[in-house]
Amino acid sequence: MPEINLSKARSIVRGIIKKGREMELKPLSVVVLDTGGHLKAFEREDGASPGRFEIARGKAYGVIMTGMTGSALMQRAEDQAYFVTALNGAFGGQVVPVPGGVLVRDSRDRIVGAVGVTGDTSDNDAAAAVAAIEAAGLKAEA
Repeated sequence: MPEINLSKARSIVRGIIKKGREMELKPLSVVVLDTGGHLKAFEREDGASPGRFEIARGKAYGVIMTGMTGSALMQRAEDQAYFVTALNGAFGGQVVPVPGGVLVRDSRDRIVGAVGVTGDTSDNDAAAAVAAIEAAGLKAEA
């Protein structure tokens, strides 16, 4: 199975932080996971609260474990709360079902990882992630 490599993961993290500054977002925390849900890279900007790691990880973890975007997971939570409750039960409460969880695909459209961003509004978190993933030469599915 193809995996996001460390160089690309670091590039995405740097790109998200840069895009966040361009958009004048609040301090961000960024997580990149591989296809198994394992941490590849993490960064928390100065001023971001320490609990943001778990939120960013939960956004990324939810999308990589389900193959659904953060937006789709949020819609599912709104439409079928019991599904997301069961999903969180299955995954030990680790899923944060909101935008800012973004699937990362390679040029052959294979999922190679996931990104989780938190710190500003969920939609702004997702926008920063999409811009950085695409700038790294990969495809983003938010």
